[in-house]
Amino acid sequence: METVIEKSEFVLTPYMKSNDWRATFQILNTVVPYCLLWFLTVKAAAISVWLLPPLIVLMTLFSLRCFSLMHDCGHYSLFRSKQINRIVGFLLGIINAIPQYAWSRDHAYHHKTNGDWERYRGVADFLSTTEFAQLTPSQQKTYEILRHPLMALPGGFFYLALQPRLSLIAGIYGFIVHAATCLSTNPRIHLSEILSTHQSKHWKSSTEFWDLLLNNVCVISSWIILSSLLGASFFFSIYSSVLTLSAMIFIWIFFMQHIFEGSYAHTTEGWNYITGAIEGSSYLQLHPILKWFTANIGYHNIHHLSERIPNYHLEACHNQNIHLLSKVKTLTIDRMFTCAKFILWDPDSNSLVSIASFRQSQAIRLVQTGIPSQLKS
Repeated sequence: METVIEKSEFVLTPYMKSNDWRATFQILNTVVPYCLLWFLTVKAAAISVWLLPPLIVLMTLFSLRCFSLMHDCGHYSLFRSKQINRIVGFLLGIINAIPQYAWSRDHAYHHKTNGDWERYRGVADFLSTTEFAQLTPSQQKTYEILRHPLMALPGGFFYLALQPRLSLIAGIYGFIVHAATCLSTNPRIHLSEILSTHQSKHWKSSTEFWDLLLNNVCVISSWIILSSLLGASFFFSIYSSVLTLSAMIFIWIFFMQHIFEGSYAHTTEGWNYITGAIEGSSYLQLHPILKWFTANIGYHNIHHLSERIPNYHLEACHNQNIHLLSKVKTLTIDRMFTCAKFILWDPDSNSLVSIASFRQSQAIRLVQTGIPSQLKS
């Protein structure tokens, strides 16, 4: 029987101490350059549009780092104070147009269930092989297209720029319908009762609603102000480019951290949290520049072992525990399209499989049972 590593075998506690000075310096060396780049972009546009592409690349990378630091704030690991993490995380969320509180709650669920594919279906709501087999050929093709890595371009923009706005509109509309229904049933009903009986699928609590509302107010206000100052076409062309590219990169990185050949993808029964952290998360080797801009998130197995370790301690913790990480999958960013093949979960083998291998196994099974194979590729 294979020996399962215990969490107590890892040296984690010394690295879980947040340092407010380091955290403050990280915020300053991220947000200040990002703002300065906007200023330089305006000046460069007045000289030549050919000066804009390198500035957009730099802005994309700093936007990516803003998201990475917001991620740390969501785990309450960047600063020592929970309240400061909330405030800074909210502000970083404005930069990337995403409500930080709701995102962090969903992300925390991912951490609690990593590797348990009955409860959490990865970055793109992947299907099991059984569910996929029940789709029509056209639905299967659509499923495959929507999970292609290049779909992270439109998908990333929708996720950051549009979805939080649509969620607020849909949520408010749902509340109005609920209130109208309550009043039609009981015209004397109190507002407190209407509020207490309302359950929205767009927010889980009043705190989440206020975070969503304030994010929308701040983001849309910034759009209006900056587009009036810089010109709507100029602002939104630069802004949408930066937001789309940074979202695409982070989606790709998050994808590769969990979707790869041999990734731990277990049923709930028999699932192990530690194995999920070690074998269900990769060690993504990034160029030192990209490592800095992603705030060391490539050390993802260590991050899953303890999300309270701030990004500036992840590398040291990884090196301290390297002897226990022999089963960790090591990847490089150029393996993205290879990893992208494994978009089906096979609960029978507790593994991720490609659509091609699934169809091949189906064909073999049909031949073995004497049924002619008429599978379409």
